[in-house]
Parts: sequence; structure tokens; C-alpha cells
Amino acid sequence: MIDHHSIFLLVSALIAVILLILMIAVLKLNPFITLFLTALGLAVVTGMPAVGIVHSFEAGVGGALGHIAVVVALGTMLGKMMAESGGADQIAYTLIRLFGEKNVPWAMVIIGLVVGLPAFFEVGFVLLIPIAFTVARRTGTSFILVGLPMVAGLSVVHGLVPPHPAALMAVTIFKADVGRTIFYALLIGLPTAVIAGPLYAKLIAPHIHLRPENPMAAQFVDHGTERKLPSFGLTLFTILLPVVLMLVGSWADKVSSPGSRVNGALRFVGNDDMALLIGALFSFVALGIMRGLSRQTILKFSNECIAPTATITLLVGAGAGFGRILQDSGVSNAIILVALHSHIPLLFLAWLLAALMRLATGSSTVAMTTAAGIVAPIALHSTGVRPELLAIATGAGSLIFSHVNDGGFWLVKEYFDMSITDTIKTWSVCETIISVVALLFTVGLSFVVRT
Repeated sequence: MIDHHSIFLLVSALIAVILLILMIAVLKLNPFITLFLTALGLAVVTGMPAVGIVHSFEAGVGGALGHIAVVVALGTMLGKMMAESGGADQIAYTLIRLFGEKNVPWAMVIIGLVVGLPAFFEVGFVLLIPIAFTVARRTGTSFILVGLPMVAGLSVVHGLVPPHPAALMAVTIFKADVGRTIFYALLIGLPTAVIAGPLYAKLIAPHIHLRPENPMAAQFVDHGTERKLPSFGLTLFTILLPVVLMLVGSWADKVSSPGSRVNGALRFVGNDDMALLIGALFSFVALGIMRGLSRQTILKFSNECIAPTATITLLVGAGAGFGRILQDSGVSNAIILVALHSHIPLLFLAWLLAALMRLATGSSTVAMTTAAGIVAPIALHSTGVRPELLAIATGAGSLIFSHVNDGGFWLVKEYFDMSITDTIKTWSVCETIISVVALLFTVGLSFVVRT
């Protein structure tokens, strides 16, 4: 039986999210201040001890910024070097030449799937955003048609496909076979990315009107000057270097003994932050010094691209702070309680728990691992569903409806230069399409693949 306090917590959280959206979208209040105030208000209403409220919010902010701030800073520097050297132009020209201007959305979803495979969403996003800006400018295509397929590709592999770290956690918890999970996830993920990316982007783009001048795009594009561009091979190597290093890190235990020096070294260079640092330093040399840029010019580029990311970084942190309040106030536990009292099929339960945790915390990784941890013991005493499909269903649930407590929501909003409402219409709906379509494909596959 669900108690009255759990219902009260759920209603309070729902009201808080609605007020948050209204204050930002309608009253035009500063998003960081609004997130902070709403989190504090929710904490007070739900009865959190006063001494722990601010600490809880700060812990959420600090936990997110410890990773995001480094990722955004290094990724933006690497992106700036790609743009200023002409590397982003070279990749854009090559993609346009290979796919044709009319098929640019398909090119972007493919590159999102490839680059996002070993990297967390935010890492892949900051690596690819300068290419997206350049492709949109060179083809005169709506940025929605370019950017939305890219983030759809990144999101699909983030939630569904090992060896991506989040998906790999679910595979481990469910004791699923990694090879089979990759095969099933690609079988499900590829058509899902197509539906949520190029197809949905084509449907929604005419209804979204972006401002002609995007302040973030100005950091990454040249101003039409003709110059000799770096080779496609060198540019592609520069952007894939961090991706390859992260992939090496994720497979460290497969190629070396855990605990050995080699294993430690592989894990070290494969860490997101280290991989991006190496990538940024390589770009300074390959796309800077080797192309005749002075150290002073490279310093100027790396300094001037950081300032516009301050707002984005703060908003990501504030969203995480709001998510932490939702956890510490008991809202997350209330959500789990409601789901567990529902007598539903195991595959759908895994999806639903992850979806509810995602809505409450904003983190797909937290949602995935929490839901998998709850469902795995139940799955041990059940038959009929393969653990690989349970892992994929959990990943699908963890991607549903990204909103104001998710760092990815603010990254997309600020880089795409959209309003809250337009971000919900594009990014949040795109995520929900991925979540629901992937679940439907997983259920369909469960009738074909039996235990």
C-alpha cells in the first residue's frame, strides 16, 4: 500500500517542476537562481532538515561540475582549434560531399552514433558541436535538422549500447552477455536513432524558429575567409583521438591484468578528462603550431572560448543540485515504491523504474544503475526474459523526457540557443521518442529471442 507521505512527495515534486518551467519560460527569471530557489522551496515543503538543505544542493552541483566543467572546457578548446584551423570546415565539406546537402541529417546521426559510443553524452556533444555549427552554416540548413540527429545518435549509444560506460553498468548488474547485448542494442538502436533523429527533426524543424545570431556558434565558425584547410585525415584523427583513448580505457581489463601497471595506465589515459586533455593538447600542436599559429594566438583562442561556457556550466550544475534535492527529500524512493507496487511485466518494470528515476534525478546513469539494481534480484527468480533485453529496456527508460534537472537539457538549450519551450519540443520529445521506440523494439525482440 502506498502511504500518504509518498503521494505528497510526488505531488510536491510535480508542482515544483511545473513552477520551475513557468518561472523560467513565462516570467523570464534567471534559470540558475530559479533552479536554486525551487530546489530550496521543495526541500522545505518536503520536510528536509534545514541544516542539510544547502549542503544537499551544493553536493549535487559539485558532483556534476567536477566532471562537466572539465569536459566542457577541454572540449570547447578542442572545438575552437578545429574551427579556427579550418578542420571543422574540412569535415563539414567532406560530409556534405559524401551525403549531399539533402542528406546532412543522416550524416549527423551516423557521426553521433560513432563518436558517442565510448563517450558520455556531454563529451560527445562538445566534440561534435563545432562540426554541427559549420555544417548548418555551409549548407544553409536549419540547425535543428543538423543538431537534433546528432544528439539523437549520441543519446542512443549513451543509453543502449555497451561498451558505453552507462550501458555497461546495466549489463554487469544483470549479468548479461556483453557481445549479445551489443548486437541486440545495435539492432534496436539504429532504427530508433533514425526515427528520433532525422525523421523527427524533419517534422519539428519548420515549427522551431531560431535566432539568426547564435552566440555559441560565433565561437566555432570562421567568417568566410578562404584558406588552406587541414587534411580530412588529420582532422578526423584529432576528433577521434579522445574517443579512441576512452574506448581503450573501457576495455583495459580485456587487454591487461586488473591491478597491473599497464591496466592502470590504460585506465588513466582512457579517463574522460585525460582523453580530452590529450586531445586538446594534440589539437594545439597539429591544428595550431604545425599550421603556423603562434603560441600567443593559441592562448587567445583557448581563453576566449571559455567565457561563453560559464552560463552553461552553472546551469548544468544547478540542474544537478535540483536533482540531488529530489533524491535527498525522498522523492526518488517514493517513485520506486509506486513502481514496485504495480504488478507489471518484468521488461516493462525495468523500463518504468528507470524512466521514473530519470524524471526524478535527471541522470540517465543514476536511473539505469538504480533501476537495474532493483530489478536484477527479481529477474533471478523469473523466467522468459533475457538479461540482455532487460539491460536494454533499462537503458531505454533512463533516456525518457530530459527536462530541467538534467545537465544535457541545458547543454542543448544553450548551444542551440533555444527557449525552454522549444528545447522541450525538440530535445525532450526526441529523448522520449528514443525511450518509447526502443522499449517497443525490445518487447518485439523478446518474442523472438527467448531464454
